[in-house]
Amino acid sequence: MASHSRSTPIICTPPALPDDWDGVVLPVDKPLEWTSFGVVKHVRKLVGVRKVGHAGTLDPLATGLLIILVGRPATRKMEHFMTMPKEYVGTLRLGGVTDSYDAELPVTKTGHWQDVTNEDLEAIRHRFIGQISQRPPAYSAIKVDGERLYKKARRGEDVDVPERTVTVTAFDILERRGPDVTFRVACSKGTYIRSIAHDVGKAVGVGAYLTSLRRTRIGEFSVESAWRIEKLEQALERVKPDQTGA
Repeated sequence: MASHSRSTPIICTPPALPDDWDGVVLPVDKPLEWTSFGVVKHVRKLVGVRKVGHAGTLDPLATGLLIILVGRPATRKMEHFMTMPKEYVGTLRLGGVTDSYDAELPVTKTGHWQDVTNEDLEAIRHRFIGQISQRPPAYSAIKVDGERLYKKARRGEDVDVPERTVTVTAFDILERRGPDVTFRVACSKGTYIRSIAHDVGKAVGVGAYLTSLRRTRIGEFSVESAWRIEKLEQALERVKPDQTGA
């Protein structure tokens, strides 16, 4: 089908596919170990549209909701989607510190997680709600002097990462199993959940790092209504070739 440019993007959630991909907002459930750009490249190949972007990076070790913008009418709205509030469910492990603040790098310091009670966690939880100051991990995609921080960190360079102010509207402890604490966070754009995990470890005095993270919501978008990669592939295989592309 011949493409036509939309002035307003449409939202495409399972199971329906659009007749035309120029100007589509595609919520995707990012798989573990995929990069956000890897999802963009894969969608670009699947739908045959060159102009594809995403609104809000997820680390490779994170899963969950990634908003993919297909075609110029959608990518022009990128800032709108990036500024939406976000929700995550994650697990931090007490009793250790890593340079990346997650499980990507080995533990460099240890502490006695057994010394931390559930009451201790509840007592410090409120420190992480409201406008808070946090320092992003050195192993992050933030640019300093035109270069991503993680590239400098991997070369062993000492980088002074400036603190930033972010807004956290909810920080709830959901479950505790030994050193592993599952939590939910609702927050503003630019919040590093890895930094929250690291700072919780500092607050209770034994260290902590993030072991899993799943983004469950962006604004009104929910991961429950997002495309899994394999389902999107299967749906596109069932349509005629001229129903894709722009």
